[in-house]
Amino acid sequence: MTNLRNLTLGTAAATALLLGATACGTAKTDSDAAQAPAGAAAPAKAGDAYGNSDAYGNGGSDAAAPADAATTASGPLTTRTDPALGRIVTDAKGFTLYRFDKDTARPKSRSACEGACAKAWPPVPAAGTKPGGVDAARVGTVERADGAGQLTIAGWPVYRFAKDTAPGQTNGQGVGGTWFAVTPEGGKAGAPQEGAGGLPALSLADDPALGRIVRDGKGRTLYRFTKDTAWPMKSNCTGACLEKWRPAQPVDLADVEGVNPKKLTTYTRPDGTKQLTLDCWPLYWFTGDKAPGDTNGQGVGGTWFAVTAAGKLAK
Repeated sequence: MTNLRNLTLGTAAATALLLGATACGTAKTDSDAAQAPAGAAAPAKAGDAYGNSDAYGNGGSDAAAPADAATTASGPLTTRTDPALGRIVTDAKGFTLYRFDKDTARPKSRSACEGACAKAWPPVPAAGTKPGGVDAARVGTVERADGAGQLTIAGWPVYRFAKDTAPGQTNGQGVGGTWFAVTPEGGKAGAPQEGAGGLPALSLADDPALGRIVRDGKGRTLYRFTKDTAWPMKSNCTGACLEKWRPAQPVDLADVEGVNPKKLTTYTRPDGTKQLTLDCWPLYWFTGDKAPGDTNGQGVGGTWFAVTAAGKLAK
């Protein structure tokens, strides 16, 4: 009897494991859905928050880096598209700018990088820096402990990295799991999208016609495409479709309100990019929505619909 009971329990456990592995309709799940939640952080380079065992980020071999290696150029900020990280902010000479997870942006900007940290990660001075390619409404200043003004983007203090010795380098990306190139919206490049403008990365909006619908951190309505499938999880919006319907980026699960984080996962698209899914359905935002709260994509072609917190079509 005992052997029979153990066999039954073992079979049940194996069944549960199989069901868990096929939660979005595929026995061998997408790598993100199988290995990490939607809010998993980007892989970090080895080392401490200063960039490995010395101030320059490579275990000591560059300890004699020039003192002015990370001097920030005055002038307008610029942006560029990095092949691995997407759109990032650079200074006037094209050097990558970074943000630090131990800083704060809300409710008040504050820098936690002082002393030796500030030598490895020189704060970008606010004086002489102009918004340039970044929305001026997102550019600000925080006063450091020494009284100097440091540039902020969406409230986050920004820095150079001493190991970046030429424009276009991103050697500071992921250092210590706390340093990331900064996006024009103030987010972490190469990491799950964060909320902007005071909104969570994912939340619900009250629409007078559709009820409570899902929106992203920029206030944009998110949609489902009825030609997609959740079993197996697959997006059928490719090619020209993507010119109007942009895949929603993964989010930090700790920055979600009104939606069950357990229903959120990611889908790896054919081109290798990541897309947020809700209840296994890929989500998109519509380029025809020009302002936060717009729902111009609702019902387009009889195949596009806003989404409820449960992942259902809002009709």
